This record gives sequence, C-alpha cells and structure tokens, in this order.
Amino acid sequence: MEILHVTAECYPVAKAGGLGDVAGALPKYQNSLGHSAKLVMPMYSTKFLYTNQFEVVHKGGFGMGPYWFNYTIIKETTDKLGFGLYLVDINGLLDRENIYGYSDDAERFVAFQIAVVDWLSKWSIKPDVVHVHDYHAGLIPFMMQHCYAYQYLADIPTVLTIHNAQYQGWMNWDKASYLPAWNNWEWGKLDWQDRINPLASAVKCATRVTTVSFSYLNEMRSSANGLENLFEYERGKCTGILNGIDDVVWNPATDTYIDDKYNTKTAAAGKLANKKFLCSEFNLAIEKPLFVFIGRLVYEKAADLLPQAIYDAIYNMEGKMNFLILGSGDAHVEWELANMNLPLAGYYNSKIGYNEKLSHQMYAGADFLLMPSRVEPCGLNQLYAMRYGTIPVVRNTGGLRDTVKDIGEEGGYGILFNDAKVWDITYSIHRALQLYEAPKQMKSIRNKIMGIDNSWENSARQYINLYSSLK
Repeated sequence: MEILHVTAECYPVAKAGGLGDVAGALPKYQNSLGHSAKLVMPMYSTKFLYTNQFEVVHKGGFGMGPYWFNYTIIKETTDKLGFGLYLVDINGLLDRENIYGYSDDAERFVAFQIAVVDWLSKWSIKPDVVHVHDYHAGLIPFMMQHCYAYQYLADIPTVLTIHNAQYQGWMNWDKASYLPAWNNWEWGKLDWQDRINPLASAVKCATRVTTVSFSYLNEMRSSANGLENLFEYERGKCTGILNGIDDVVWNPATDTYIDDKYNTKTAAAGKLANKKFLCSEFNLAIEKPLFVFIGRLVYEKAADLLPQAIYDAIYNMEGKMNFLILGSGDAHVEWELANMNLPLAGYYNSKIGYNEKLSHQMYAGADFLLMPSRVEPCGLNQLYAMRYGTIPVVRNTGGLRDTVKDIGEEGGYGILFNDAKVWDITYSIHRALQLYEAPKQMKSIRNKIMGIDNSWENSARQYINLYSSLK
C-alpha cells in the first residue's frame, strides 16, 4: 500500500511537539509492516537540511491570490529515517529557521499545501491514501475534491489525524482567493462560524478522521474550541487510535543521549547514576525524590499552575522533594519559573528552552513526571517516562486517562488526579512522596512500567487496517 503523510513537523527534521515525534515514527513502523509510507513537509532551514544529502525530484509553480510561487520538491537520498522524506522548498516563504510564529503563517501553510497537491497531481506515484496531520495540512482534502485543477485526485481516500484541536488555522474569507480555482458551491466545506477553518474543513472533507486517543475523541464532543457540534455531527467517521512511541529512539538500554544506560534488571543503578548527574548539574539533593516537568509552558499544559504548586509542595512538605523544569512557551510563566531558581535553590531548578538531550537525561534520572494538563489529546511524555522507569503523576484526561492506571486500583502504576488545580497537584505530589518512601513498591512499579509495550507497532497496524477499509 502506498501511503503519503503530510505534516508540518517530523523528528528529527524539525520538531515543536508531539506531532513531530508521531510523524517521525509512524511511517517507519508502517514500512516495517510491508507497506510503502512516505512523508512530505516544508523545507525549513534546520541543521538536518544542511547535514544530509538531498536530490531534486520535481519543480513547479502556482498562483496564490496575486502572487506566483515557484516550488521545488527535494528528497533525502538515503531514506535514513526509515521512510522516504520529501521537503517542499518555497524560497523566502518556507525556508526559515522556525516552524511557527511568523505573521504570515497562514500564507506559508496554504502555499505548502497547494505545492503538495500540485506535485501530487503530477507525481508518477499515486498514493492509495493521503494522510494529513492537523490543520497545517487540513485544506488538502478539500483541494483534492473541489479545486478544478486537481479533481482527478478526488478518488484517493484521505485520512485526517487531529493531534490537537485547539489549533485550527482560522483565516478570514478574504484569503479564499489564495486557493486554486474551486467550486464556489462548496464554500460551506471551508466555512465554520463565518471564517475559513482548515481543521473544520478537513473534518468535513476527509474520508475518515482519527484522534490520538480514545478519550480525547469523546472529550472533543464537549470541548473542542468551538468545533463541538461538528465532531458530534461527524462522529460516524471518527475513531481514536492511541499514539505509540518509537521504542528504538526511546530505549534506556541504547539511548545515545544518556551516558549511564540501563534495562529492567539494572534500572536501580542506572537511574541512580542518571539522577546523580542531574542533581550535580542543577544543585539538587540526590536522596530526595526528583519530580520533573518536560514540555511546553502553555495554558493547555497547566504550566501556569506549576509555580504555586511547587512552592506549596516544598513548604507544606518540609522540602522533602526536588523539582526540575524543562520547557518554553508563555513568557510570563517562563519568567516566574526562572525567578524561582535562586529563592528555592537546593530544592528546585529550571532550564528554559528546548533541549532534546536534557529531556532524555531527565526521563532517565527522575523518579516522577508531572503532567497536570488541562488538555492532553494523547500525551507522549508519560509514555517516554514509563519506558525509562519514571512514574507518571498526571491529570485524568484525554490520552493520560487511557495510558496511566492509578496505584489505588488493582495493578495500578501511576498517580492520577481529576482537576487542573494547585491543590490537586500538590496532593498528588504528597501521594508520590508516600510511594517513594515505600522502596519495594517503587521498584515493583518501576519494573512494571518499563515492561509495558507502548510501541508504534500496534497503532501502525490499526492505521493500516483503517486505510484498507477505505478501498
């Protein structure tokens, strides 16, 4: 089966969050099942671009409103990622250092999508399915069906995977002229609440829609940033397929980012060695349990609650634990967390920014991972943490609910709390502290979570079954 993934991110090419990790793993695992999965994404000016070999496979051009853009499709020559990687180069528009955050992001991603569909219309390979990810590729199903130049692609099934419905790519209707000539009778398939909404359009036009966990699919019918009625109406073509992790990249026994590697049998010594490194690096006490937060410092992740929760936990529990934060996002939250470094020295530290190596070291050396998320479509961090024997302390929502079982239940191996509130977080930290003071139980849970199979193989097979049902 020929599969083409279209995405804005892909690890290790360019990554801002979980979408990049998924896109970098799913095609590889689909290929391992005997299929031919490829991926196309924008060509950003990243280290990966300049340290690998590419060849030009197509050149073309298109009009977008009053502008004409030439584009080039380049392919990584060795398939080193385990699948064919194609990049779309539009000079001056896509070839920038960052993935997002520019004032013309709407134009950038519309142009990317037009280039993909134009290339697809001329490609010698006709995919059996086009799999688009999030709103950055959300207009592609519409263009394949309703743009006159590309309507012969309409018989190719499309699958949309929603990684986070909070981001939808809204545009005012004056940008409708950006799209290649299209059937105006179909304007309703672009519209949601009087604006062009690429994510809503994809939900309407894609053959099937998936979300990255079962619980998140159900939650979107009542909380989807304005799309609740749409998900209720389209529920018949929606399904949840839980994300997996790349257990080759995320493996404490082989991880090149950590010096002290370990497996289930050597986890006690291995985790202690990694914890010693972190405590030495960040002035923390080795004998105390180490809680870490790794991720975006944004409202959806409840990062704004961390400063007060950490203060309360340290003072109310007599400083019996350490905290280490890695992330970036909201400027005010960054400022608050950074300003805690000195007054809480010896109990707390933070590193503002993105650091892939340090994130691996933190999963390896921490005792507990904090995820108080308000919204968590699937969550990968808790899966990484468990792979490294780090016990998740998470809110009972979305994919966290589907992947973590509370220690209060039979066979439980994590700590869950119901509300994204400071008190709930601190109470859960207290529960974790009690667990830490029961070393036999800690060891048993650590061994259990390291043995859970959260790899992509099962999820990749579910996607293949979904594609096959569309023929």
